Amino acid sequence: MAPYQTRFGSIDNFEKGRVEPINDDVRNYAFSNCFEIAKNSKPYEKVVFGQNMEYVLETIRAEGNSDWYTCAHDEFALCMDGEVEIHLVELKNVPLSHSEGKEGAVLIEGEPEGQRMGWVKLGRGHQGMLPAGSAYQFRSNRPSVIILQTCKGELSIERWEEICQTV
Repeated sequence: MAPYQTRFGSIDNFEKGRVEPINDDVRNYAFSNCFEIAKNSKPYEKVVFGQNMEYVLETIRAEGNSDWYTCAHDEFALCMDGEVEIHLVELKNVPLSHSEGKEGAVLIEGEPEGQRMGWVKLGRGHQGMLPAGSAYQFRSNRPSVIILQTCKGELSIERWEEICQTV
């Protein structure tokens, strides 16, 4: 077996993704690069780059403070580059979107009402849980990259033709 070298990029230094031939039909695969997606995205756009049924991986360019979000199910944020704070609030009132069974994150208008739960600081490679029924806000002093594991929702942006190389 030939040795394989893992190369970890950043938003400022990444190798453009490409399909590498294997002993299979390359039409079965698509490739995209979370760093390239973040570099070309607006702050806090949730760009889908992986999907399995209703579950998605979204790339988020963290820069400045995000709006406040909530979700009816747990989500997980993985910091791929930079540093990101996640501020959490236990919501006083459950949003209507939760009882309607909406998937994915939804925006909260203004400041969330409820008890402050604290905050978590994520560095490169650190993961944080965003608990169901809480409100969360991302904060970052410089461009950073988050991968969010969630369900596809109304804020999920699909740009497959722009982000994937398939041949």
